[in-house]
Amino acid sequence: MIVTHEKDTHRFTMEINGEIAKVEYQLKEGKMYLTYSEVPYPLRGKGYGKILVEQTFEQLTKEGYTAKAVCSYIRAVAQRSEKWNAIIE
Repeated sequence: MIVTHEKDTHRFTMEINGEIAKVEYQLKEGKMYLTYSEVPYPLRGKGYGKILVEQTFEQLTKEGYTAKAVCSYIRAVAQRSEKWNAIIE
């Protein structure tokens, strides 16, 4: 599973068994505000949300962005890891 950054629609997506999971963001002054995450209903509860969010963190960091977690789930994933807690506001 690979996260794709779709800059034109301001989201990161990951295809899982033909379904699309996503993290949406708003870009302000070079910072990403991660506003929404969604895993399709049939795939929920299987750990895909955490994989999606952590791979999103990896990708945006590689691309040189800083980010603030607005979505409560994204914020929870960041706070559970010392690595991400130090990088994602």
